[in-house]
Amino acid sequence: MADKSRNKSQSKPKTKEKRALPFGKRNYIWFGIALATIVIGYIFLGSGDITIAPILLVLGYCVLVPVAILLPPQKRIKEAPAEEKQETTSPVVS
Repeated sequence: MADKSRNKSQSKPKTKEKRALPFGKRNYIWFGIALATIVIGYIFLGSGDITIAPILLVLGYCVLVPVAILLPPQKRIKEAPAEEKQETTSPVVS
């Protein structure tokens, strides 16, 4: 039994993997647009407008929320250092 407990304590330590957030800035912007559309739809629904309210609610729930979920997050583009940018530009000859 002592051998079994030693094997467990000598097992490889678990490493924490860095995971990127599942959504990017663009996704959260689309979620905000969807939420605003849904809230405006409910406001129109509460005021008794039965024409525009269902359109806004369907647009928010069935179009904008899925778009916000399905859009891939934007990848960050690393900028080149300032020195490299200056070397790549050609001087103007007068």
